[in-house]
Amino acid sequence: MTPDRAPTGLPASWHEAPADTPPLNSFWMGGIEGADHLNSHGVPLDMTRACGHRAHLDEDFRQLAHWGLRTVRESVGWRLCERDGQVDLTPALQIAEAAQRHGVQVLWTLMHYGTPPDISLLDDRFPERFAQFAGQAAAALAPFSDTPPVYTPINEISFLSWALAETRMLHPYGPAAATGDSLAGSTLADGFSIKRRLVKAVLLAIDAIRAADPRARFLHVEPVVHVVPPADQPELQPLADQVASYQWQAWDMIAGRLAPELGGNPAALDLIGINHYHNGQWEVVTERRLHWHLRDPRRRPLSRLLYGVWRRYRRPILISETSHIGVGRAEWLDEVATEVQLALAEGVPVHGLCLYPIFDRPDWEREDHWHHSGLWDHCVTGSASEPWPRRLDLAYASALARWQVRLRGPH
Repeated sequence: MTPDRAPTGLPASWHEAPADTPPLNSFWMGGIEGADHLNSHGVPLDMTRACGHRAHLDEDFRQLAHWGLRTVRESVGWRLCERDGQVDLTPALQIAEAAQRHGVQVLWTLMHYGTPPDISLLDDRFPERFAQFAGQAAAALAPFSDTPPVYTPINEISFLSWALAETRMLHPYGPAAATGDSLAGSTLADGFSIKRRLVKAVLLAIDAIRAADPRARFLHVEPVVHVVPPADQPELQPLADQVASYQWQAWDMIAGRLAPELGGNPAALDLIGINHYHNGQWEVVTERRLHWHLRDPRRRPLSRLLYGVWRRYRRPILISETSHIGVGRAEWLDEVATEVQLALAEGVPVHGLCLYPIFDRPDWEREDHWHHSGLWDHCVTGSASEPWPRRLDLAYASALARWQVRLRGPH
């Protein structure tokens, strides 16, 4: 076994637990940026609107279907749909109707960081309140799906917990906000307490969604990371391993392996979504990134990351988010698709690959700064005569077209 590749073949015992096929319209998927929290300045975000998607639903879905992207990740937006205890799901229903018209399947994220103004993520009432909303959303969206609908109750529990406890990325949260008996202790303990509360909300939401629509499936999305010691401090390897192990906590709690008092169980850990970006590998302590564009040899290949997830959980896997920026997009896709192909050859059940964002997105902090990370870039020359203000990135599109022929998921 070479150090940079996953072992060839999986133990026979793992194949004895079959990975059921997720109900997806297509292996290749698109993701719409849907964050809707208050940014560090307290400015409310609505990224689905900011990227132009909400104003161009029909043309967007027409283009997605044309490119064979017949499954798309969208966000309902709890903060956007509930105020003063009143729920209005009109924005989500408009997305569902447009997607249905064009034969595109929607995988729904119910909470993409934001909450209604009268409930805090640090509030002990949060889990029950969120579960109530989740049940209402599932009941309203059920008629738009002929196949079992797929829900991500809360997007990226691990990232969200870290952001709330360690940064001021989401207003009004931050290290000083994580106080009180339920969140007392060190920053790490605060993050873990937040993670527990989010998992409890997810588990209650699963019950509420299943009550509204027993067909429902659940996609639990988290970043997968790799952490190493600084080159001149190999003695920090145990610490690097410990930090890397935190990525499993949310999935372990959902499955009932960790903190079973929350109510987790194996059936709750249904489908696993992996978010994979260039900045997801770093040195412990220094926080220096293992730069992809510099080809840092300490980076762990995606195929090995996928293999580690499959070995731990044996659940169907999706690449729920991946992309790069600018001229690196096509090369990034070539690498990701090659690694997925290797993982599939080794028996890892990767059932989907989602390009996220599929449409260019502005920065959370600066609405005038566009990331140039989509299959289509934002085009500032949009007008009445050009109602779809986007420009296809030809290199990225060519790479996608090549791989759509070569990579179609498990057979």
